[in-house]
Amino acid sequence: MFFDRLTHVLRRVLAWLFWPALAVVVWGELTPSPPHEVQLIWDKALHFTAYFGLALFATLATRASRNAIWAVLALALFGGVLEIVQSFVGRDPEIMDEIANIIGAVSGGLIGWVLVIVHDRVVGRSSPD
Repeated sequence: MFFDRLTHVLRRVLAWLFWPALAVVVWGELTPSPPHEVQLIWDKALHFTAYFGLALFATLATRASRNAIWAVLALALFGGVLEIVQSFVGRDPEIMDEIANIIGAVSGGLIGWVLVIVHDRVVGRSSPD
């Protein structure tokens, strides 16, 4: 019972944290001059990590339901839109950034899906709540 309640609270926290995390990703992709510290990191790793985290949050928050699949697809599409919008704010859009976004979103979704399956097996649940 305690473990189920903790899981429920964690899912709600992740659902709430998704939106500020998404806002940070949008800011990071559209700011004309990113902070110097961020520029020291390989940008493809930043794209991968950002979309991995967003997809992981979405998948865990939705308990790996069909909504998680739509969220991963929407994130991949949203990343592409942001790449296009970058050209209007003085940044250079790159196809490799979008590929990193897609790989990150799919990876985060898959890891989230596996975590939900493992959780359900440990708890002994056979179907999402």
